[in-house]
Amino acid sequence: MTDMRGERLQIMLSPEELAVLDDFRFKHRMPTRAAAVRELLRLGLTVGVTDGDGQKSSDYGVVNRGPASAQESEGA
Repeated sequence: MTDMRGERLQIMLSPEELAVLDDFRFKHRMPTRAAAVRELLRLGLTVGVTDGDGQKSSDYGVVNRGPASAQESEGA
């Protein structure tokens, strides 16, 4: 398959999110972080999409952190 990648996407990750990405990459023997990100995007898009309900971008992440995750761990 000819793959034309003319667009660049830059994202910021926390150290914890980068570690999770690298763990996925090495576990699945992916050649690059970019390949791992593309595979995770593909997998996520096949699962389905939920509405954001006006949430902030900081509410989304690979690992739980912040006030919302503290409530989840307490069973709220």
